[in-house]
Amino acid sequence: MSSQLSAPSGAVAGAPGRRGRRVLVVVLVAVVALAAVTAGVVTRLARGGDDTGGQLVAPSSAAVLATERARPASGRTVTRTITARPAKIDLGGKTVTTWTLDGTVPGPELRVQVGDRLRLTLRNQLPVETSLHWHGLELRNDMDGAPGASGSAIPPGGSFTYDFTVPSTPGTYFFHSHVGTQLDTGLYAPLVVEDSTAPRDDDTDAVLMVDDWTDGLGRSPDQVLEDLQARGMAGMAGMGGAGGSGGMPGMNMGGGGMGPLGADTGDVAYPAYLVNGRLPEQPYVLSAQPGQRIRLRLVNAGSDTVFRFGVGGHRLTVVAADGRPVRPVDVDTLMVAMGERYDVEITAGTGVFPLMAAPEGKDGIAMAVLRTAAGPIPNPADRPAELNGRLLTYADLHPTAADALPAREPDQVITLRLGADPTDYRWTINGRSFDDSAGDPAANHPSELRVHQGQRIRLVFQNATMMAHPMHLHGHTFAVLAPTSNGVRKDTVLVPPMGTVAVEFDADNPGQWMIHCHNAYHAAAGMMTILSYVT
Repeated sequence: MSSQLSAPSGAVAGAPGRRGRRVLVVVLVAVVALAAVTAGVVTRLARGGDDTGGQLVAPSSAAVLATERARPASGRTVTRTITARPAKIDLGGKTVTTWTLDGTVPGPELRVQVGDRLRLTLRNQLPVETSLHWHGLELRNDMDGAPGASGSAIPPGGSFTYDFTVPSTPGTYFFHSHVGTQLDTGLYAPLVVEDSTAPRDDDTDAVLMVDDWTDGLGRSPDQVLEDLQARGMAGMAGMGGAGGSGGMPGMNMGGGGMGPLGADTGDVAYPAYLVNGRLPEQPYVLSAQPGQRIRLRLVNAGSDTVFRFGVGGHRLTVVAADGRPVRPVDVDTLMVAMGERYDVEITAGTGVFPLMAAPEGKDGIAMAVLRTAAGPIPNPADRPAELNGRLLTYADLHPTAADALPAREPDQVITLRLGADPTDYRWTINGRSFDDSAGDPAANHPSELRVHQGQRIRLVFQNATMMAHPMHLHGHTFAVLAPTSNGVRKDTVLVPPMGTVAVEFDADNPGQWMIHCHNAYHAAAGMMTILSYVT
């Protein structure tokens, strides 16, 4: 079985920034530990059942294959071959050598239809093992591309064919490496699942992948992780750099000011931010006609940065979150956490407009351009007023009637405490880091995260740290419960610092599934575990 901590090497070195953190972490860890002891439970069985017994359902088990056969099929097969390889790429005036899918960043866009059989072969021409994870898809377990839970990584010189039926949920997704910090290179690409039976309600449809970038401009991702681990939590106090400096949550301020994420907004200060692989000085340009209805599919492919998105001179109508439809809501701006996706619609004005993504609590900017008439490229230094306008919250999001999760009492309520070691750069779930005990199955398949097919599961994310964590569940979508939201369906949810978010889902996709923070450095440093179906 491959290591989750495999990391790229050999990229051009630079110097990342870092901000201070976690003054009360020692006290918080002690309080959380005491609470766990006095409560006496991490998992509560609401309606009976055995949370510890039974045999693990293997990723290629009969139950997995039966679930796959039951999926609706279109009868069409989509076949692709993609090569993971080093390449020299132009980011828009700056050339770097990084790791890519087919030599581009992002990799080639893939569009499929509901029920298609996708057969995609990944050839690995990297010097280390790699994989592809199909982020957000409720696909068969052995094709999930998550080494350590549902299969092995692809060795250098090897190849693997991902072969699965595309689940019946049209929307915006992406695929990316799930080995170590490789997401922080160019190993990602957009995936759009279309519904051939649904009428088009827009004139133009474009994916915007937003990313924080260091490889080739600063230190490589594996060097960044090594620096974080060498420095440890305690050695970071007062370092400054990536995050904001003070204020009250909810203030809509720019880089360096306090915002909804609190003061600690990231571990890494990046030298650049990209939209569709381009720097703001030579941006990606989306051409359209005045008056056209445009669907923008926003994907945060970043590793350590939450982005605030807005379009100069336009309001946004949010129509989907994490690939699932929502009741339309009009806002000026929204925050997209790592791993999240939002579909927004705009009616194009006449002119040249910035499609701007500001790294929340960090310095710098990512920008693309919407062009419907002649005119100069907007100045990236000019922050549009929309970024300080009405900010979307989870409480604004409602699922459509057809997409709402039916009400039902949970069979299990599982608490996931998100924590940090007070000294080492080590992130934890329920006091454990992934691979804490090599060779011990209980370390990565903890008893409190064992479920049975057919159960309704409630996950309660309790954040005992001073950072927000975008928590992602593989192979499922969940409903985000009140008071955080109104049952909106998602697969990634941002848990605020010292906050609690509860979600529910039906255990209808058997196998072994990762749950982890989608900050690539937090996941590589341990904030990851496995939800295990058992017989």
